[in-house]
Amino acid sequence: MSAARRPEDGLSAGEAPAGEAEDAPWSDVTPDAARRLLVAAVEAFAERGFHATTTRDIAGRAGMSPAALYIHYRTKEELLHRISRVGHDKSLAVLSEAAEGPGGAARRLADAVRAFVRWHAAHHTTARIVQYELDALDPAHRTEIVALRRRTEAVVRGVIEDGVRTGAFDVPDVPGTTLAVLSLCIDVARWFNAAGRRTPEQIGDLYADLVLRMVGAAPGEGDEE
Repeated sequence: MSAARRPEDGLSAGEAPAGEAEDAPWSDVTPDAARRLLVAAVEAFAERGFHATTTRDIAGRAGMSPAALYIHYRTKEELLHRISRVGHDKSLAVLSEAAEGPGGAARRLADAVRAFVRWHAAHHTTARIVQYELDALDPAHRTEIVALRRRTEAVVRGVIEDGVRTGAFDVPDVPGTTLAVLSLCIDVARWFNAAGRRTPEQIGDLYADLVLRMVGAAPGEGDEE
């Protein structure tokens, strides 16, 4: 997909559309200074990468002094961990709610993919950090986040297994297909551009259809009431 991507459809490396971070799910972070630092860190990590970003960069974006940052976060890595934890918790909740909804396996898989893709598109700057800066976490934090990623994988695998068991899906390799579905959804965060020609909703619908074809669902099964 990325090889054929047009400039208006995707992001160049390091590009972060203005305004996206303000839409990220930080409203429940308190106090306000801690929230501002998280938003600033998201923007800085997206633009420069974790390793090239300094605490001075983050504090400056938040309109604060470097010393003020350490009142709320002991290290730059702690900021990344908080971003990663919140992002994984939020995206897992969105995915799980859709996967546990009404209907058969095809409808639930379509709804889960649609919701997961929409989240990664709507919060693409945050999602890129959450999904692609995992190796910058310290070992204990990385272990914590990997456990959340495994729970995410288990949700998708469970719906696919339900579909295979009921005959709705034709999937010879459930683990491999689960990985392919998650990779397809997550990669949206890498290339999505809010100024592009498709909305998060449109991409969610497209990917839900693609995934149903991938698992061999009958046409229209994902639209069942």
